[in-house]
Amino acid sequence: MKEEFVFAGFGGQGVMFAGQLLAYAAMDEGLEVTWMPSYGPEMRGGTAHCYVIISSKPIGSPLVSRPKTAVVFNVPSFDRYAPLVAPGGLLAYNESLIDRQPQRQDIAALPVPASALADTLGDLRLMNVVMLGALLAARPVLPLGALRRALEQHMPQRRRKMLAQNLAALERGAAYAADLAPA
Repeated sequence: MKEEFVFAGFGGQGVMFAGQLLAYAAMDEGLEVTWMPSYGPEMRGGTAHCYVIISSKPIGSPLVSRPKTAVVFNVPSFDRYAPLVAPGGLLAYNESLIDRQPQRQDIAALPVPASALADTLGDLRLMNVVMLGALLAARPVLPLGALRRALEQHMPQRRRKMLAQNLAALERGAAYAADLAPA
């Protein structure tokens, strides 16, 4: 098994945290992992993306040119990464902020109103974890419980007061994507 992801959006949207959380969860499950962040010229408000590779075998390179899955949080990231998703891959995007749909027929699309769902939880900053929950419901490369444990074990101390909200966001995203699946 080898899965390649790109997470992309503006700095401050939690792009790096989402990718890092997925990487921690996979590592805690005993899988091989790489996490490679990249920031634009500004940390907050500039572009940011990270690549995550999860594999059952050693990973030769952290570079990803055609990710199997792209998780994008804003329009510039949608425009940049939608064309790069490998055929048969998945494009998960925050439809609260992205007003278009992918034109490709060879990939699956997962539109998630992540900002709106996060807002119902009382904090727009939870959008990234909503997206992560939806992603794992649509492409279960790890059990949702692995992400719960990663949140509990790896959330920075300064953010611990938001643990319950993040767990709720993970569940909300997963429930949303599960409701989209055909019965």
